[in-house]
Amino acid sequence: MKETRTLEYKSELTNSFLKTVSAFSNFVTGKILFGIADDGTVIGVDDPDQRCLDIENKINDLISPKPDYVLSINRKTNVITLEVNEGKYKPYLYKGKAYRRSDTASIEVDQIELKRLTLEGSNMYFESLCSEEYDMTFAKLEEKLIEKLGVTRVTDDTLRTLGLYTKDGKLNNAASLLSDINSFPGIDVARFGNSIDEILDRESFVHVSILMQYDNAIMMYRRYYQYEQIKGVDRTIVEKIPEKAFREAVANALVHRTWDISANIRILMFEDRIEISSPGGLPSGISENEYLDGNISTLRNPVLGNIFFRLHYIEMFGTGIKRIIDSYRDYKTKPKFDIKDNSITVILPVLSSTVSVTSNGSKVLEILGSELRYSSSELAKKLKWSKDKTIRILNELVDAGYVVKYGMGRGTKYGSK
Repeated sequence: MKETRTLEYKSELTNSFLKTVSAFSNFVTGKILFGIADDGTVIGVDDPDQRCLDIENKINDLISPKPDYVLSINRKTNVITLEVNEGKYKPYLYKGKAYRRSDTASIEVDQIELKRLTLEGSNMYFESLCSEEYDMTFAKLEEKLIEKLGVTRVTDDTLRTLGLYTKDGKLNNAASLLSDINSFPGIDVARFGNSIDEILDRESFVHVSILMQYDNAIMMYRRYYQYEQIKGVDRTIVEKIPEKAFREAVANALVHRTWDISANIRILMFEDRIEISSPGGLPSGISENEYLDGNISTLRNPVLGNIFFRLHYIEMFGTGIKRIIDSYRDYKTKPKFDIKDNSITVILPVLSSTVSVTSNGSKVLEILGSELRYSSSELAKKLKWSKDKTIRILNELVDAGYVVKYGMGRGTKYGSK
């Protein structure tokens, strides 16, 4: 087994492991195995009981605050396992610095990440901090509350009910994001021709209410991905991309993005797809599989999330991704989700787009049609193919949107959409 984001090997005991203890405590539960070489070879440690005491003393003396961890010894191999749980009292510092995992390395966080950890450790969010904006107006918010909820007008009491005031009675960053004019970034929309060098249309919706950003993005979608079709006396709206999916993707981008960096949400419109990219990766404690399955929802901006929920723009309980996927249920082409450390991109294909499936691909899909998940080795055995051939066909089907890849490394499974 190779080292991963949540698994590290140490052949000997040096203070370098403390950076990883900080990283796991700050961001994700993980394990450090002492007595294993970088290539996975088991070598064990001398006097493991004393080494456990040494590890415990180093953690207690050099990591602040004290992290949540468990030590255990495999008596057959003399390998020590240090399991470090993600903590509640962030940031966890080693020599005054906080660390995070970047692939298999532990690196120091930047100032923005350190501020986020400090807020999280205090059970606070950036959106709940006191705003530096003054003279806010809420005409767009009032319009939406009247339209959706029948509110007659927005008062200070309304804003308090929506969570837009701090405990000190000052408007917070969430209020600023909803105000008609503000200093925050927004959404860049670009429509391309045959290549990214051919820009046919471009709009930027910045320094305005996120409700205005949302509405303007929907208007551009309708301009290029909906058209009227007349059949006899009937006139119907045809969607090249499901509006339901686009709405969910944009709303999720606004609610789940990080607002403490000056970067815009990007919506790139192509003939065969739309790509919606939002700054900020997954919220702390959420894995890629949990995000895609929609089983757990952790809001990075709960005040904004609550307001979008009240306005019926999103579902509070993490069903956004499922709703996007469900809108493509009756079509061969499927949405894709590109999740990186600092961004999430939702790719919505045009419904008329078709991707041919080879006979080998059809054989794989026939097995995966049972709604079970298989590893590449299990599929290779069933199909009597080589491992290389199986992986090549699976990658083609993943790229075409017919198959979903779950997990990483030896735990990777594949399932049909």
